[in-house]
Amino acid sequence: MFVPIRAFSGVLRRPTSLSAARLAAAARRLPGIVRERRRARAPQPAGCRPLRLLSWNLLRVTGASVAELAGLVEAHAIDVALLQETTAGFEALPAHVGGAVARYPLPGRIHGPAIWAREGLAQARSVPLFSRAIARHAVVAEAGGALFASVHLSHGQLMCRRQAREASLALAAGPAVIAGDFNMVGPLRLDGFREVGPRAPTHFANGILPLRLDRCFVRGFACVGARALDRGGSDHRPILLDLVALAPAEPGRDAA
Repeated sequence: MFVPIRAFSGVLRRPTSLSAARLAAAARRLPGIVRERRRARAPQPAGCRPLRLLSWNLLRVTGASVAELAGLVEAHAIDVALLQETTAGFEALPAHVGGAVARYPLPGRIHGPAIWAREGLAQARSVPLFSRAIARHAVVAEAGGALFASVHLSHGQLMCRRQAREASLALAAGPAVIAGDFNMVGPLRLDGFREVGPRAPTHFANGILPLRLDRCFVRGFACVGARALDRGGSDHRPILLDLVALAPAEPGRDAA
C-alpha cells in the first residue's frame, strides 16, 4: 500500500556561502582566539584619580621608536608603562617625557623588559625566571606605593605559566600589577591576582591569526577601563588600563 505524498508548497533556497562577517565570528570562537567584548565600567570612588597603565611589546629595533612611545605616553597621560623588547635607545625616554626608567636586557640579547613611571621608581631589579632556550627575567619596581612587574614570557604554554607564577611570587603583599607579553593562549590563574586586561586580540600570528597575548593581572586594584590601542610601528597592540586602588581588607573579614 502506498501512502500519497503531499505536494511541497514551500520555497527551495540554494544554500548561500557564509559571509565574511560570519566567518570572522566563527573564527573568534576557536580556542586561543578571544572575542572583544564590552566591559562594564566599575564604579569609580569619588575624588580618586585612576592610575593609567600602558603595556606594550615594542618589537626591538624594527618596531616602535622612542619618539612614538613618548607621544603615546603624553597623548594618553600614562602614569606607568610596562614595556617589552626595549633596546638601549629607550633609556632616553625620560628625556622626552620625564619620569624614570628601569631596563634590564635579556642575557645575550639587545632587548629586554623595562618599566617607566612618571613619578619615579624605587627598588628596581630583575627577577630570573625558569627558562630553557632563551633566558628570561621579569623587571620589578615600586611606583606610587604599588609593585609592578613587566614580563615577556616564553612561548611554551607550560613554561610561560610557570614563569608567570614565579613573577607573581616576586611581588610582596600589597597592591601589585603584572603585565606584558605573556605569549599565552587560554586562561591563567594566579593566586591573589585577577586578570583585567582587554579581551581584544593584541597580535596577529603570521599576520593572520588573532591572538590575545598581552595581558594584565592586578592585586589590590579595580579596573575601571581597559582597551587595546592601534599597534603603531610594533607587531603588538599596546593595552591601556585605568586602575583604582582598593581599600585594604578589614582584619578578619575574609575569615568571616
